Amino acid sequence: MTVNIDQGADRELVDKLLRGEKAALDQFFSTYFPRVFRFALLRVQRDENLAQDICQQVMDKAFRHLGSYRGEASLFTWLCQITRNELADYWRREKRRLEVVSRIDDDPAVMAALETLAAPESTEPEAQHHEADLRDRVHVALDALPTHYADALELRYLNDLSVVEIAKRLGQSMIATQSILQRARAAFRDAYATLASLSAEG
Repeated sequence: MTVNIDQGADRELVDKLLRGEKAALDQFFSTYFPRVFRFALLRVQRDENLAQDICQQVMDKAFRHLGSYRGEASLFTWLCQITRNELADYWRREKRRLEVVSRIDDDPAVMAALETLAAPESTEPEAQHHEADLRDRVHVALDALPTHYADALELRYLNDLSVVEIAKRLGQSMIATQSILQRARAAFRDAYATLASLSAEG
């Protein structure tokens, strides 16, 4: 096998890392962390936080497995392969998580509360008063939420959009949208329950 100059330099750097030379460690991270970050960023829809997490995992795993580097490819190529493996593991985990979240996507209590906003008004004065009170409580609970939570809930329960459609509206990934909806439902339940308890005390 012919080893080019770059691979020879890579092999020399790895040898220094294996000997625990601090200067080599600084060189390794300053040279390859930015490159691996850019490589990952293009593969995670430019989610910088996710790319940062993936990159840190890659560099940690690479450092722990330096002994397996044989110099048959450039060090960057070797790191890219580790990155691909980390990304594949990440997407498998997220797919499983998304499947679980999807099974509990709709909260009946949240759905029932929000659907009062779209329900036709009763003709009975007493029922009208009760419905008006519920609508006011739902509006106040929604107003108490961060705007993106309220928007997501209205799109889901009032506009009856699917998670895919909401993701497109919000410009988010499916996973991010599921997460927003899950947090929004929890926040709405808390706010609505607080208002209900205050109303009961009154």
